Amino acid sequence: MSHTALQHALLNWFEANARDLAWRDPGTGAWGILLSEVMSQQTPVARVEPIWLEWMRRWPAPADLAAASPAEVLRAWGKLGYPRRALRLRECAAVVVDKHGGRVPETVEQLLELPGIGDYTARAVAAFAHGQTVPVVDTNVRRVYHRAIGGRFLAGPARRRELADVADLLPAAAGGEAPVFSAALMELGALVCTASAPDCGHCPIRGLCAWQRNGCPAPSAEELASASRRVQKFAGTDRQVRGLIMDVLRNAEGAVPKASIDVVWPDDAQRSRALFSLLDDGLAEQDGNGYFHLPR
Repeated sequence: MSHTALQHALLNWFEANARDLAWRDPGTGAWGILLSEVMSQQTPVARVEPIWLEWMRRWPAPADLAAASPAEVLRAWGKLGYPRRALRLRECAAVVVDKHGGRVPETVEQLLELPGIGDYTARAVAAFAHGQTVPVVDTNVRRVYHRAIGGRFLAGPARRRELADVADLLPAAAGGEAPVFSAALMELGALVCTASAPDCGHCPIRGLCAWQRNGCPAPSAEELASASRRVQKFAGTDRQVRGLIMDVLRNAEGAVPKASIDVVWPDDAQRSRALFSLLDDGLAEQDGNGYFHLPR
């Protein structure tokens, strides 16, 4: 495949079809980009956008979030899921203030030193906030790459080599095209080259796609089994019970008795396990009277 042809096709498609997401406003700084990337992990952007807007209104800079209480942050996080991310963002903001003068660092190495910032997020912030030419590989990018370049319907387990593979696709010319191309790869995976039902009829790189050239082979049994293992169920899990308990704590004006928590789930053992895991994670606290509340 001609990488130049792929780059041109995707960049043109993205210019015409990119979603109008709030954090794509040209005025959004590195702090806003960092928040959007952390919030969007394993969470649909439609759910993220209103929460992101509220956070940017309340805490437009790292110093603002660092000064907020854990309870304020957890309430503002709402039902985005994985609420530990909210507390880690608060810790991240404090480190940005203390070690970087309130400015989000630019390099992948510096970003990786921030609490709660992993390899993907560090690269995304370096690329989308600071315009660096670094590969940004999420689930959508992996899927597009494995179909368009590898000719396989589903991507297998993640490999470190994929960073170098995707880096080879990035436009080398100056002018900021590499970050835009990375965003276009993600957008294609999110909107067109989806996991189970790709809309190949509207794909801008259909004529360049190795999977199409190979006759659109069905995924192997091994690929299907691997994909099935990666799907995380939610209903009936401890994660669901934790979320129900967090709803009680977020909506309460003060500490609540255990009886207020007991009504959210019928399985005593699972409910107790979920509650005490929240205590262990610092997402809830118990006072001297045995009542429960958000951390203060």
